[in-house]
Amino acid sequence: MYTPEHSPLGQATHYPAQYDASLLFPLPRAPKRQELGLQQATPFFGADLWTAYELSWLNERGKPQVAIAHVTVPCETPHIVESKSFKLYLGSFNGSRFASADEVRARIRADVSEAVWRGSGQTGSVGVKLVLPEQFDAQQVHELDGLLLDRLDLDCTHYTPAPELLAAHHDEAPVTETLVSHLLKSNCLVTGQPDWGSVQIAYSGAQIDQAGLLQYLVSFRDHNEFHEQCVERIFMDVWTRCRPIKLSVYARYTRRGGLDINPFRTSHPQPLPTNVRTARQ
Repeated sequence: MYTPEHSPLGQATHYPAQYDASLLFPLPRAPKRQELGLQQATPFFGADLWTAYELSWLNERGKPQVAIAHVTVPCETPHIVESKSFKLYLGSFNGSRFASADEVRARIRADVSEAVWRGSGQTGSVGVKLVLPEQFDAQQVHELDGLLLDRLDLDCTHYTPAPELLAAHHDEAPVTETLVSHLLKSNCLVTGQPDWGSVQIAYSGAQIDQAGLLQYLVSFRDHNEFHEQCVERIFMDVWTRCRPIKLSVYARYTRRGGLDINPFRTSHPQPLPTNVRTARQ
């Protein structure tokens, strides 16, 4: 069964010595979306941007090769990939020989694409880019752009999601602004391990009360949910409570097990953010 309880999370783990695509464990998006009142259609577009820092394989002469992988999973896929299974899958490349980095990239693309579309009767592809060692020095570190909510001096008393804290000034002229906080923290749905992140909220419409928004983001502190699910919950709470004309929510979480997951959801078609890590990542 493809449920979090049946995934490798929280279980004793054997680290495979050879490439094994069957290690990828898909989890359906639908149950958590149904909790948010979403059925088939969603009011958002977007993708989950993964960065894998611990990718290595052997060339045909047995010499180890290394790379950083960027994997882009569209949010319309029926499944996500459970992150520990993704780590185990990438680790299975360590002892296997491949003719080239292009072959590795093609394998990852095919395997992850199959996992996230599994059983749906649909097909599609994820995006995969490998950053090779000669490109490492060009990798950037950049914080999310926007007005920092964390500058506000206020009391925080809610540590489970409290959408009632959200409000917007509908009796005033609409605005367009981008707000950022580094105070997002949630916990793994299965293990309870902490997940630390920064979040960027860009919108057009009635001005959102910044103090309430920051208190709302802090309210995720004791909440257990996967990264992708937290971002969709934030999007839907802001979308329904503040009723913006346009909205995008982008979170960059710190890595665990050599992986970071960075979900992006937007109400309107636009280019995906560039997958550039923040200082904490």
